[in-house]
Amino acid sequence: MALIGQGALILALLVAVYAAGAALWAATGHDRRLLVSARHALWGILALVLVADAVFLHALFTHDFSFKVVADTSSRALPTVYLITAWWGSQAGSLLLWVTILAVFSLLGLRSTRAALGELQPWMTMVLALIAGFFLVLLVVPANPFVTQVAPEDGIGLNPALQNPYMALHPPSLYLGYVGLAIPFALAVAAMLAGRTDARWVVASRRWTLVAWGFLGVGMLLGAHWAYQEVGWGGFWAWDPVENAALMPWLVATAFLHSVMVQERKGMLKVWNIALIAGAFALSIFGTFLTRSGILSSIHAFVASDIGWYFMVGLGAILLGSLVLILWRLPLLRADQRIESVVSRESAFLFNNLLLVGLAFAVLWGVVFPLITEAVGQVRESVSTPFYEFFVLAFGLPMLLLMGAGPLIAWRRASWNSLRTTFLWPVAGGVLTGVVMLLFGLGSSWPGVAAGSICGFVTVTIVSEFVRGTRARRRIAGEGTVTAFLHLIDRNRRRYGGYVVHLGVIVFVIGAIGASAYETESQAVLPDGQSMRVGGYTLTSEGVERTRGPNYTERAAVLRVTKGGEDLGLLRPAKRAYIREQTTSNEVAIRTTLTGGDLFIILEGIRGDGAVSIKAFYKPVVQLLWLSGFLFVGGLILCVWPDARERRRIARRYAEEPLPGEAA
Repeated sequence: MALIGQGALILALLVAVYAAGAALWAATGHDRRLLVSARHALWGILALVLVADAVFLHALFTHDFSFKVVADTSSRALPTVYLITAWWGSQAGSLLLWVTILAVFSLLGLRSTRAALGELQPWMTMVLALIAGFFLVLLVVPANPFVTQVAPEDGIGLNPALQNPYMALHPPSLYLGYVGLAIPFALAVAAMLAGRTDARWVVASRRWTLVAWGFLGVGMLLGAHWAYQEVGWGGFWAWDPVENAALMPWLVATAFLHSVMVQERKGMLKVWNIALIAGAFALSIFGTFLTRSGILSSIHAFVASDIGWYFMVGLGAILLGSLVLILWRLPLLRADQRIESVVSRESAFLFNNLLLVGLAFAVLWGVVFPLITEAVGQVRESVSTPFYEFFVLAFGLPMLLLMGAGPLIAWRRASWNSLRTTFLWPVAGGVLTGVVMLLFGLGSSWPGVAAGSICGFVTVTIVSEFVRGTRARRRIAGEGTVTAFLHLIDRNRRRYGGYVVHLGVIVFVIGAIGASAYETESQAVLPDGQSMRVGGYTLTSEGVERTRGPNYTERAAVLRVTKGGEDLGLLRPAKRAYIREQTTSNEVAIRTTLTGGDLFIILEGIRGDGAVSIKAFYKPVVQLLWLSGFLFVGGLILCVWPDARERRRIARRYAEEPLPGEAA
């Protein structure tokens, strides 16, 4: 079986090399018929990789410990559901999943752009085949998933932190986001190689970028929920290097999705957009490198290996190649228009982009700083949470402000009279929000009050956009309020879907403020029968329970929860000892209320006399963090849902537009 799996990967690598060569030959005009052969070769890559997947999964589910990776990441006692997560719990398995997703996305990406951008197909096929070839080299040489050994009686087991239902969704979602960025990157490179640098490639890449951006966002939110429930320190985001690795391409892709609107409408920011999409894909490769090289310490990262050098070479090729192509095509990337006024929507989008990229760079600097200090001074130093929090406030608050201001500012040039009219109610909403927060005693955190006030400003802006559009449809089409509202969204899904996503961001920010700036904390050692208080709750110790799971033993503190004299039941924070894995984990206890606050309890230890050491938090409105995901996904679906009217508008817009270098 190992020979079958390894042979399938070697054949897939050879087929990828052929696909890249055939596509290049077709692109340079020697024989366009080879393009069909190159596409068929991509199908061949997918088929061969699926064979390797089947061998790998068969080894996992049959506990074939002669496969080293199976012995290192699973055991006979591991619950069956977590055998799936063991697939991406290993370095080799995660790369195998990466290549599988890439093969599927490559075929879908080529199919979705064949009609509108047929002349880019050869170059796009070549780029995607080269990316697939790079990851297949990793699987064939340094990260072979089919290395065998003398089979031990049992495996080492899976990291307990990964034995959580969210690990069945969080890593694949991030991989879908990372890999999805390969499609717009391939489109950008193909457009430059073919000399087709007009906005056609931008229109085609926007939906793919949205899909990848959406998966990255959902993946980070799932990861935050996993950390909140599983890691057991009381938070949801620790600015871990691998967490940051997912955040950076998401921020740069966010910038692209905003600036692309300026290029579509005004023919500006062409160089900037290509640089952004190249940067987003490069950062996705960098994130993959951080996780799989073991170069930085992280709960998410694999052990150190030689694979990092391969990633550095690939990352260098992406950055250098993109720079050379941009410089080569600069004459074709001149802007059609210039920004006429600082007070315009174009300027708002540009400032928003600079803030997003600035924040991404600050996070990148925090991630690589330990590597730089070690290289220069032989001592590894790292930045702490306050470093990141400073830049989140410095860049994040202005970004939130621009999120609300952008829709209110006209294109080209806005008059001060129009600004006074359009900003009146949103500014009033922001001021009122701040005043209400102060009246309710929430002035202890000035960043919290500032962020809350800006959230009020943005919310009023978004609501007013929906109200204004609905009123206009009622007046023009004579429709009822509900019908006008639904038709408004249906006829401009991209715009109003974006507003729904922005609402999701606002809900997330409110949840984050409540969970961090306004949480209360208490810590105590409780002998049997003793109590502690936190956030209006009383916790009383009722002893310790011991239980045994399928692959662990557990000791839990039994805590009676009361509030205002009302008995609310028992909570059982625990510590688990995993037998085969020879490690322990915290199992937090969480009580969620209808008002969105969480009572969050950590068992820090159990003394010999039976007394339990408890750390407890009350986190107001923390549930808004997770509810924001539904708004985010709902708005995203609206944005990417096929729209025949939009396709016709785009077709009319570009039907008679001359190609760069042609006479108008």
